Amino acid sequence: MAAEIHRITQETLDKLKAEYHHLTTVGRTDIARIIEAARLLGDLSENGDYHAAKDDQGKMESRIRQIDQVLRNHEIVERDETARAVQYASVVKIVYEGDSDDDALEYFIGSIEEKPADVPVASPTSPMGAALLGRAIGEVVSYDAPSGAISVKIIGLR
Repeated sequence: MAAEIHRITQETLDKLKAEYHHLTTVGRTDIARIIEAARLLGDLSENGDYHAAKDDQGKMESRIRQIDQVLRNHEIVERDETARAVQYASVVKIVYEGDSDDDALEYFIGSIEEKPADVPVASPTSPMGAALLGRAIGEVVSYDAPSGAISVKIIGLR
């Protein structure tokens, strides 16, 4: 089975490389010290500090594996800052059919690794994300969702 290719910008690739390096060097060293200090507190079966540190270690190792998978299987996507249509790594502002512009929602079209703060992600391979790609402000786009066909109007793009 072929590995999933992660489409990311160069900026995100650089950020992930830095995070990976930090976690595999400083992060692993720090957590090892914390585990050792907790181990010295005594009985491990009732040692909350030890169990919390081991849990943190597991989460960190999971993140390391996740980043490693992206670093091994990625494709760099170039953004056209002058584009007037939805593209990978765009934040698109939409309004659902029948709603007013006051009910508009924003979605980031791209990888969760790239998402800006406080903007939900729509994968470019999801029905909504795929339907929005290449479309311009003012266009009404329809796509099939589990609950049936949905139409949205693109009212903004950044």
